[in-house]
Amino acid sequence: MRILIDTNVLLDFLTKRPDFFKDACDVIAFCVNDKIEGFIAAHSVVNAFYLMRKDYLHSERRKIILNVLKCLSIVDIDEEKIISSLENEEFTDFEDCLQDECAEEIRADYIVTRDMNDFTKSKIPAITPSDFVKLMK
Repeated sequence: MRILIDTNVLLDFLTKRPDFFKDACDVIAFCVNDKIEGFIAAHSVVNAFYLMRKDYLHSERRKIILNVLKCLSIVDIDEEKIISSLENEEFTDFEDCLQDECAEEIRADYIVTRDMNDFTKSKIPAITPSDFVKLMK
């Protein structure tokens, strides 16, 4: 099984958001234990690094993200994906459309996200972290 982990779930894990950390941690654990193949979009790394600045020093952010990348693969963003996402009027959120483009490229089974409403027009089905954990158990 292959999943693309949305930026919000990645941030839940990296910043240990109280209400969401447990499920995000369980999703990442499936990747660490080689039960599934986990992916993140390249722009998720950039966004996470920037948003983590409130909680971590520059050097800490580098180490944390490098550690996570030991179990998650990065899906590239290229000109084709950007243009396709900009032209896709089905999505109201450009970043979410890029997530869908990345998920489609890797033939993901699911996009794991807390923003289900943003993926109603997605080519790849979206699932919440808690529902994904239930599915895997």
